[in-house]
Amino acid sequence: MSTKSRAVSAKGVEEYKTYITRSIPVSAVITCADNTGAKTLRVVQVTRAKTRLKRVPAASVGDHIVCVVKRGPPDLRKQTFGAVIVRQKYPVRRVSGLRISFEDNAAVIVTPEGELKGTDIKGPVASEAAERWPRIANLASIII
Repeated sequence: MSTKSRAVSAKGVEEYKTYITRSIPVSAVITCADNTGAKTLRVVQVTRAKTRLKRVPAASVGDHIVCVVKRGPPDLRKQTFGAVIVRQKYPVRRVSGLRISFEDNAAVIVTPEGELKGTDIKGPVASEAAERWPRIANLASIII
């Protein structure tokens, strides 16, 4: 019989994510970094966000969110989509001690299956998002 308890063994099933400060709260307006036609997105919900009662849920690089298209073509506007955060302004501390921050907060729209809705990603993508989402890593031109 193994010495690990069941709770410790079950934790290995989940993907390991280093701590990143959650700096993009619900109702934040962020840019869309793909070529779907959407320009800006509003964060409506952060999926799998465990937080304190009455605290506004927030997202960080690599997190899946639900968003509404605020600016874009009429067929996309006012519709909800899933998205993944690929850049954030607030500095992200890497394990090596390096801190990296981007010029803007940006996300790419994804389907419920995890496929990207667009065919190209504009601008750099944080390596934390690329590690968790292999489809994003395939389409990213620059991974920082």
